[in-house]
Amino acid sequence: MPPTFHALGVRGDIAARLDARGITEALPIQAAAVPDALAGRDICGRAPTGSGKTIAFGIPLVTLVKQGKSRRPTALVLAPTRELAAQIREEINLLGGPKGPRSTAIYGGVGFGNQIKDLRRGVDIVVACPGRLRDLLDRRELVLDDVGIVVIDEADRMADMGFLPEVRRILDLVRADRQTLLFSATLDGDVDVLIKHYQRDAAVHDVAAAEDATPSRHLFWEAEQPNRLDLTKAVVSAQWPAVVFCRTKHRADRLSTALNKLGVSSAPLHGDRSQAQRERALAAFAAGKVQALVATDVAARGIHVDDIACVVHYDIPGDDKSYVHRSGRTGRAGAAGVVVSLVGRDQLKDARTLQRALQLPSGLSEPDVDSLADPGAGATIGSAPAEAARPATSRHQGPKPAPGRQQQRNRYRGRR
Repeated sequence: MPPTFHALGVRGDIAARLDARGITEALPIQAAAVPDALAGRDICGRAPTGSGKTIAFGIPLVTLVKQGKSRRPTALVLAPTRELAAQIREEINLLGGPKGPRSTAIYGGVGFGNQIKDLRRGVDIVVACPGRLRDLLDRRELVLDDVGIVVIDEADRMADMGFLPEVRRILDLVRADRQTLLFSATLDGDVDVLIKHYQRDAAVHDVAAAEDATPSRHLFWEAEQPNRLDLTKAVVSAQWPAVVFCRTKHRADRLSTALNKLGVSSAPLHGDRSQAQRERALAAFAAGKVQALVATDVAARGIHVDDIACVVHYDIPGDDKSYVHRSGRTGRAGAAGVVVSLVGRDQLKDARTLQRALQLPSGLSEPDVDSLADPGAGATIGSAPAEAARPATSRHQGPKPAPGRQQQRNRYRGRR
């Protein structure tokens, strides 16, 4: 039986706030990392998105942080995207309660005014994207000399986005005796540089092996371009809330508009949208006001909403790592999910490469919306059956009728 937060030694008021939210038992990464982090050790955690790592580092952060001064915070969290930074700050505030540590979120896409005002007033915890943090350091609105706790969240995504050199420059500015908590889906390559240079005798907790056996089912459907819009409409109508991934920003805008015209409520989410537009889209999605987010890869690691029923790869990604990150929007924290990839004949080679890397059955199947409700349809990552899926031999002439809208509650529970 999973331990309670009380049993992990979590401070009584924090455990009580978690209890009030219905979060009583620790997920694996939380049970593993929280005691060591509370004891002041560096943490090197390998855990996928949706495994509960925000609470895993949020509890020790709120517990151990000291009071900061004007422009001189004492704790720093680095995150790759604006959405993730905002959601981490929200979780920190929930854990700390009204009398807890003061925090602010620092990211681009908005003006400097409120961020500078918060820093001048004085905060204990800064949650930041590296680019905007550097801007404020250059403006001398922020000094990191007093930072005694650093969290690096989604370090592999930071590396993918080219932030690692900036992350290293930032880490060189904080106290040498800091406590460093690092979480990543992979612990090799560029991430290993951070571990070797910026952690000391870290407690290593790897729960990804268990979590990677996701309950999500993966379906690869033969779908040429003319059929994809109708198929996407049918899939989202049957399984929502859903995230639909496109290759480009323009394509995401066009697809969202087309879905809305067909009666499927959706909102686009990509890097060319203003921060206010992105926040409105995410809030509407989290509240169940839109059935689908139509996104580029900015959303593959940037959104944390529970109970997403389905992910649709309208355009399949070019590598298996991106596929896993995108697909990780569904099937989170043990919940069921389904992932549908729409594949044209010109993408067969890319699809087979993905399937081989992820140990999924090779080949495509004919689109079948009815199969979305069948728990036996599709395969899970790393558990491919011995017999491969049937290679597609005929073109799909249109989607089968959806069996009815499956509405799921889309509650944000902080278990991200």
